[in-house]
Amino acid sequence: MTRPATKASGAAQPAPDAGPFTVALPDAAATERLAARVAALLEPGFVLFLSGDLGAGKTTFTRGLLRALGYPGRVKSPTFTLIESYDLSKFQLYHFDFYRLSSDRDWLDAGFDDLVGGTGVAVIEWPERAAASLPPPDLRLRLEFDAAGGEHARVARLEAGSPRGLACLNRLRAASAAC
Repeated sequence: MTRPATKASGAAQPAPDAGPFTVALPDAAATERLAARVAALLEPGFVLFLSGDLGAGKTTFTRGLLRALGYPGRVKSPTFTLIESYDLSKFQLYHFDFYRLSSDRDWLDAGFDDLVGGTGVAVIEWPERAAASLPPPDLRLRLEFDAAGGEHARVARLEAGSPRGLACLNRLRAASAAC
């Protein structure tokens, strides 16, 4: 029989919630606030999959992430370059955009696999374009349009893909509950 984990006081601790976490994003500022909360949890080797339709806010999210990490410069989508690299004080952040990939192996052939899961952080837009050859993410974030919320409203759905991602997701849940 398994017993629940306890603190020194003997009180049972709630089990971490492994299910998806959904956040309403009524505007771009809310997307950037979520990005700042995620940025505070990033560490070297972290892999974040960022999905959503065109115009769903993936670049807005990444801009918010980089701003929260102290990057003051211009942040652009790497749609045509496939990668933008940012030298930050804590780590190197690699922002990939696989929208234009024609095969699962294109990112491997370009040598990008050396940049994922190492000492930097990888933010990968359109990971489904290389899904068969990508390593599993720590966290999956999908941005979706929210028609009921208005023209600029989005919904973010976050899912853990690793124990590190689950710890991140549970910290995001706890921070949301405190707001």
